[in-house]
Amino acid sequence: MPKLQRLRTDAFHAQKGRCCYCSLPMWNTSPDELKPFGLSARTATPLRCTAEHLVAQQDGGRDVAGNIAAACWSCNQRRHKRKSPPTPEAYRVFVQKRVAKGKWDPPKVAKLHLRSHEAHPHAR
Repeated sequence: MPKLQRLRTDAFHAQKGRCCYCSLPMWNTSPDELKPFGLSARTATPLRCTAEHLVAQQDGGRDVAGNIAAACWSCNQRRHKRKSPPTPEAYRVFVQKRVAKGKWDPPKVAKLHLRSHEAHPHAR
């Protein structure tokens, strides 16, 4: 297994399969992993686990355990599409505020927040 893939998988398990930004469950090897949450493979696609460099590679961030977090594809892409990506901490605060208002994910995925927190009331 390539190093980055191993680091991503390790972060996925350390975070209990949840995105470091939106806290939604992610899938690591197959979108079918989210079928228990009532999501089709197509709806689950944006929740694919990606390796998030907390310090970007372009800024000298390396592929080491302390610099890799697990983030869903959607959150990772949205952060890095910005002209000046915010720090991971600032971005997490921003995402969590949007999630709380129901203005972050598509409707089918937004419902997952409710089901996810009912099943795991202490999820971060």
